[in-house]
Amino acid sequence: MRRKENADAFLTVNERPVDDISLEFFYKPHTITLLAVSIVCAMYFAFVRNETNIEENIWAGIICVIFFFLTVSVIAFPNGPFTRPHPAVWRIIFGLSVLYFLGLQFLMFQNYKTIMGIFYWLDPGLKNFHINMDKEYGVNCSDITAERIWSHVDVFALAHFLGWMFKAILIRHMGILWAISIMWEITEIAFAHLLPNFVECWWDALILDVVVCNGVGIWCGLKLCKMLEMREYRWISIKHISSTTGKIKRAVLQFTPESWTAVRWLDPKSTYMRFLAVCQLVIFWQVTELNTFFLKHIFEMPPSHPVVIVRLILIGLFTAPSVRQYYVYITDTQCKRVGTQCWVYGGIMVSEAILCIKNGKELFERTQATNIIAWLLIQLFVSVVFVYGYMLWHKYFQHDTDATPVKTKTSRQRKRIHETENSSLRKDD
Repeated sequence: MRRKENADAFLTVNERPVDDISLEFFYKPHTITLLAVSIVCAMYFAFVRNETNIEENIWAGIICVIFFFLTVSVIAFPNGPFTRPHPAVWRIIFGLSVLYFLGLQFLMFQNYKTIMGIFYWLDPGLKNFHINMDKEYGVNCSDITAERIWSHVDVFALAHFLGWMFKAILIRHMGILWAISIMWEITEIAFAHLLPNFVECWWDALILDVVVCNGVGIWCGLKLCKMLEMREYRWISIKHISSTTGKIKRAVLQFTPESWTAVRWLDPKSTYMRFLAVCQLVIFWQVTELNTFFLKHIFEMPPSHPVVIVRLILIGLFTAPSVRQYYVYITDTQCKRVGTQCWVYGGIMVSEAILCIKNGKELFERTQATNIIAWLLIQLFVSVVFVYGYMLWHKYFQHDTDATPVKTKTSRQRKRIHETENSSLRKDD
């Protein structure tokens, strides 16, 4: 019996079933049709395209491999913890994460010249870019004017704000978010001797980064989470809606969460292992962020390059189900295994770090050991202080009387709604 409960807890987060199916056509298996259409398309392009250009042939072969791998992903891979807008979307995202992970393994066995040759083949314009051409933020720090401050509010500042809003929606915990925020500023100081892009003016780091981008992004993200948590989720099958406007509205709402549960990373009765797991999340987040800057510095790419932007988008998509699976793994005592997406993302994070270390030997030879040791100690200290301090704040100043009733009420409402819809479907049949 216990083994069955453990399996159910793992399946819920690794391959969550769809509770309310609005249009059965989109949730029935069409594997034979998909196979036939895929083969016909591959045969058509294989026979009609011009094969005189070797580079175009290689590109076509790579695209065909990716296409069929993602097709297999839709059929064979797990849904993950999310079902909106459709489980197939999250299967494709999982397939992309596996492809990216395998690509990192391939690059790990190539030398720096070969890797740069691949990037130059993708974009010959990279030959004309060097990392010292990147924008400098830590110059003329004493020149504090409105015009100077406004010049630092660029598209990257907007991306910074949206990034922290996205992190707040994923983590939904003030203490963990501020621990990551403060630690990232300390990380920039510790690694500034290796990455010139980390050198910033004090007002840029404290005011624009911590207060404006981080603080406002966290606040907006948590406010949105609170709104979604308090919302009443009443899903009605689209075939039961008579008006055209109602059907369109229901189709658009398919891209919103099916339900929203208040998270509880820690509470005053948490075990030491759970506490350490949350601190580990803060450290892993720093490594992920560092990989972004070291990759573009070592392989010399501008921040606006499509490869950098696509990687950031993919990492964001991979992180969403990974954080959820990690949360369930450390909070649900019945879940004994980490989810597959979280497992793959762990491999991606470590592989990126190894790729940076292997190809940035000259850069890391200039590492100041005292900076790194101090960074690690401060990392542990800040993680423990923020996470434990927020746990004590919950214990003595916030009695957690609001979250549990909302969660219970939502669960009961969803159960009652599902029973009503199922009875309606039985009557229709």
